[in-house]
Amino acid sequence: MADHDLSSPLLPPQPSDSPHLVLIVTDNDSGQRSSSIQSHNHHHQNNSGSFNNNHSSHLNHNSRNPFEFLGSDGLSVPGVSTIDPFLNNTPDIEGAYELLKILVCLPIAVARLVLFGVCLLLGFIATKLALLGWKDKHNPMPRWRSRLMWVTRICARCILFAFGYQWIKRKGKPAPREIAPIVVSNHVSYIDPIFYFYELFPTIVAAESHDSTPFVGTIIRAMQVIYVNRFLQSSRKQAVNEIKTSFAIATALNVVQTFHSYGDLMLLMKASQSKQEKPSSYMVEMSMVESLFHISSLEAVDFLDKFLSMNPDPSGRVKFHDFLRVMRLRTCTISEEIFGFIDVEKNGSITFKQFLYGSAHVMKQPLFRQTCELAFSNCSDGGDGQISKEQLGDIIRLAIPDLDDDEIHELFKLFGPDGDGRVSKDNFMSCLRKNPLLIVLFAPCLVRTGSSEAGDRMLQEIV
Repeated sequence: MADHDLSSPLLPPQPSDSPHLVLIVTDNDSGQRSSSIQSHNHHHQNNSGSFNNNHSSHLNHNSRNPFEFLGSDGLSVPGVSTIDPFLNNTPDIEGAYELLKILVCLPIAVARLVLFGVCLLLGFIATKLALLGWKDKHNPMPRWRSRLMWVTRICARCILFAFGYQWIKRKGKPAPREIAPIVVSNHVSYIDPIFYFYELFPTIVAAESHDSTPFVGTIIRAMQVIYVNRFLQSSRKQAVNEIKTSFAIATALNVVQTFHSYGDLMLLMKASQSKQEKPSSYMVEMSMVESLFHISSLEAVDFLDKFLSMNPDPSGRVKFHDFLRVMRLRTCTISEEIFGFIDVEKNGSITFKQFLYGSAHVMKQPLFRQTCELAFSNCSDGGDGQISKEQLGDIIRLAIPDLDDDEIHELFKLFGPDGDGRVSKDNFMSCLRKNPLLIVLFAPCLVRTGSSEAGDRMLQEIV
């Protein structure tokens, strides 16, 4: 067998469905490189030469990690949580008896609605007077302003009365504010903050968006609220540093703690809007995902958009051929290895959680960004900082030699959304961040140009 050096391509230009050689380069103790050859023989054709449409059994055995060159040691995906914290078990209104009760109680509902409107207006006026001319928002509200806020607090109790809370029982006696200045409560409805406003007039933690809510925004500003931006990680950390919460809350309430967050609600709503039969199956416990991979809820929603375009079945799973269609790939060794990498259950289909974890796992690898930059540099060897369709095709055909022009064109549209016939570095990097699994298409070109000084350093880091 002929010797291979660093200028040899990782995957020789042979049909992707035929046997190929993988060159693994390592450093020995003396500083000299040694190489070993591994032969991978994948059979994709039956005796008549036509492709076997039953992919699942082949995918189960295709367990090579195609992202090992980035430093990945394999993918692990936690099981699905059996708890849905957003599930509403309120029974539906149905039957003649329920409709009769609605008609009989309608005048009472109108009276309560009028009481609610009057109390809200009076509370709003009192709060505006209490805030009038007040500039020092970082210190406690002066006594005369606090006394004026009692009008708003009484209005809040009347609003609770209008909502049906005529008498509220209290068990025990709260400790003085000087001894226990912090109240930890399980916030399960819009009723909770109204009661605590009336009872304690505390400084609360609330979403930043509430500040612009009519009437309510003015009232919570008088409470010197601690705002938190649900989409900004630094804001969430700042709020956590101020209140220190969730494990202590779960322990005190004797309930199961999960890692669901507001991001899971965003995923649930997105799945519901797309008419999925089991929207709850698309929740991934975003707090854990953010902690492990440092991706935001908005990025997770973007990945869900792509997953939903793969036409998941009623159980929320995507088959191999639908995965290939959206990723603009054809059936070949590399595409099967990519799918097999995220198909951790090895049953020929993937869930959104597996797709998200697999994509985020690849992006998390410390060499991911450097590899993207080196891949762009190898593609744009013309020196103008742009990639043409021909250049992209030449590089990708090192990984999948038998791609035709139409398939290259589809991939090029993925990388070049501007439609100007060229791909800029920003578009190239953005595409790989949105489709990190495609980075494996550029692995062969890294070894092909590894003889350069920059490429040699990168190659040493990769292997």
